[in-house]
Amino acid sequence: MPHSQCPVWAHVTPVSDVLNPPPPSTPLSGDVLVAGEAKNLGPSSGPNRLRDLCTFCTISLDQEEVYRTKVYEKSVSPFYGEDFYFEIPRPFQCLSFYVYAKSMFQIRDLPVGKVAIRKEDLYKYCGKENWFQLQPVDPHSEVQGKVHLEMKLNELITENGSICQQLVVQIIACQGLPLISGQNCDPYATVTLVGPARSDQKKTKVKKKTSDPQFEETFHFEVTRSSSYKGRSHFHVEEEDIEKLEIKVELWNNGNLAQDVFLGETRVSVKILRNDHIHRAWYLLQPKGNGTKSKPDDLGSLRLKVTYTEDNVLPSACYTALRNLMLKSPDVKPISASAAHVLGDICRESVGYEALLPVVRLLLHHNRLLPFLTSVAALELENTQEANTIFRGNSLATRCIDDMMKIVGRSYLTVTLKPVLNEIFESNKTCEIDPVKLKEGDNVEVNKENLQGYVQKVFTSITQSSSSCSPLMCDVFRSLRQLASKRFPADPHVQYSAVSSFIFLRFFAVAVLSPHTFQLRAHHPEPEISRTLTLISKTIQSLGSWGSLSKNKLSSFKETYMYDFFKLFQEDECIEKVKKFLDEISSNVSKESSGVEDSFVLKEGEVHKRAQGRKRIGQKNFKKRWLRVTNQELSYHKQKGKEALCVIPVKNILSVEKLEESAFNRKNMFQVIHSEKPLYVQAGNCVETNSWIEVLSQVSRCNPGRLSTFHPSAYVGGFWLCCKETNESTPGCKPCTATLANIQLDIDCDRETERIFSFFSSSRSRLQKMEDACAGMSVYLGQQEDCSAFTIQDPKETFRTIKELGEVLDDLQAHHDLKGALTDEPGTIENPIVGKTV
Repeated sequence: MPHSQCPVWAHVTPVSDVLNPPPPSTPLSGDVLVAGEAKNLGPSSGPNRLRDLCTFCTISLDQEEVYRTKVYEKSVSPFYGEDFYFEIPRPFQCLSFYVYAKSMFQIRDLPVGKVAIRKEDLYKYCGKENWFQLQPVDPHSEVQGKVHLEMKLNELITENGSICQQLVVQIIACQGLPLISGQNCDPYATVTLVGPARSDQKKTKVKKKTSDPQFEETFHFEVTRSSSYKGRSHFHVEEEDIEKLEIKVELWNNGNLAQDVFLGETRVSVKILRNDHIHRAWYLLQPKGNGTKSKPDDLGSLRLKVTYTEDNVLPSACYTALRNLMLKSPDVKPISASAAHVLGDICRESVGYEALLPVVRLLLHHNRLLPFLTSVAALELENTQEANTIFRGNSLATRCIDDMMKIVGRSYLTVTLKPVLNEIFESNKTCEIDPVKLKEGDNVEVNKENLQGYVQKVFTSITQSSSSCSPLMCDVFRSLRQLASKRFPADPHVQYSAVSSFIFLRFFAVAVLSPHTFQLRAHHPEPEISRTLTLISKTIQSLGSWGSLSKNKLSSFKETYMYDFFKLFQEDECIEKVKKFLDEISSNVSKESSGVEDSFVLKEGEVHKRAQGRKRIGQKNFKKRWLRVTNQELSYHKQKGKEALCVIPVKNILSVEKLEESAFNRKNMFQVIHSEKPLYVQAGNCVETNSWIEVLSQVSRCNPGRLSTFHPSAYVGGFWLCCKETNESTPGCKPCTATLANIQLDIDCDRETERIFSFFSSSRSRLQKMEDACAGMSVYLGQQEDCSAFTIQDPKETFRTIKELGEVLDDLQAHHDLKGALTDEPGTIENPIVGKTV
């Protein structure tokens, strides 16, 4: 079966490749990229156009907020410039951006306006900046979900022999209704037959605590009457009546004592039954009145850069041939003739080395990455003429190793840099040492002392972190070290520079410069802190550059002030620390921690937590709590900064899994299974749920005794809701999703192979040119002019690989064409806006 999940990602740095979206009904996964600024905020009729208010922007999937920017100071044209990169874990209809104003005199944030982009329209804005006019935020326009209807015409004969023409409407179900105050709603539907001088309304029963209610209720409406029965075998509604009648279905949340909340509506003309007396379809809910309003006041505009990609993932068996061909790459001799290397070669001009990321992830999952990285690094070293330029360029080998470090080194960065970065952000000491940029009253010597203190803390944290380095990273560094020594045996320093060029220049220095990109901080730093991080990153690059230290070269600094500052670190002790660190992360020696590990916060935030069995199920069982996870313990508190109400040592966590919505009629639930009763937690939104699960799974991944199975629902009323077992200690009925002590289970191999296929497909012309180049080299026995764009060491072996690739790609394309033909058939969702079935 095809994948049913819809994971999507979001980030705010430019991406070089955007895949064409599949048909609307296909399963998908993809990326979203957003960034922006606003201008001229507030209604034009307002006295100060929000000049006295601070503003912030939020990102929502339908009505579910998933991210928000920082609050920016009083300005009608704030520059947000925030980056968000996230996977969307569920289907959605709209990606929305809301601008809010904060005021010290108002209890609630004031909505200024919004931009809502429907999912099917996202591809129109991919990869480019656009200004969007802000629209009013009207409660009646905030809708999501869909409703399943059936309509049919009946012909009835009354007692006096006349004909009663009856319309039968069945409200079958709804899906994806929004949360109300963070909880599942209590929905009901009203069904109205609207026509000239008539408005007959009926109402369903209220369904409690569900976003996917099953109504299965039928309503009858009298349409027209005829004065006599003429015995017609087929009944047709009169043409004039068809044009004037429509069914309006509205969804509401029952507010009990409060006012009911509008959830959305859909309108269907009765004329749809002109050719078909029975009509059954899903309809997307629309704003009240279909969103048609008079021209609003000028609320300002928002600049966004949105990149959204979708992968049409087929059943796993379709990818077997291409996946096997890619996994064979490390064994191909020479490595340049492998399918993975060919992909990098043909995509280099169009997307750089972006196409290599799915290759790295696929090989990583199957434990084939190390031999591949070793082979491509050896190939690069063959073409490197000087030791001091080793691994300094952007090549296939350096990009693959970069991607590997970002995937497997995330927790390593968190352990090593997050505590000291938090301290830098919180203390925010002035560190400017450039005389040109000094502000009035700044003392350059004090600033230099502040900067030196920060650099020393970062440097110490890095050089004492070898015990936390990923085993795969250590294996790769050891391989690079051996290859470099073999290539340049006369240079005693090259074994260190081969490693430092990655671990310092491409890993730690980059993370210090942009901590938000590596999830080390939630937001962009303020300009002053950003400048401090730039100075620290420059210094760390030079401290970690073995060539600069060992050869006493300070010429890498173009600025005199950096030259003078760096001389403070030119000591033998500093050199020895770097050397010892590089030895530890690139040797076979087992690394022991230097002492008791300091505690630091990995994630914290407000959640709803269920009492752990002390009360019966009910609304009062869930309370707001401040959840906090460090590298040593998980705790929850009544409020942030308050004493912990409960502490669970990380070493006691046995599994972290999602909880079915039906357990407590709540969305976004997850459970922490430990030595006592499970801890049930509701996160603020679907993205936050995944984030909590990821952090907790990573910090507990090496715990002994981790479970292999779990219960996806709760033990309520004397039995497990999922498997109906009555014994509370019964082992779980579903396999755990994270039982290995590495990243492998987080990789969807079908999705990665589909992306590889997409890159190959978009570069088929280049693949053909490479095939022609191989044929030419084989015939003319030498390098031809059109071969310089490719790395072809063995033309016959490379030609064989390309031919095999062509056959595999053609076969996979045929599967896609078949899938496309099926999805092109009329579906079941009627789009009321354009009036056609999609």
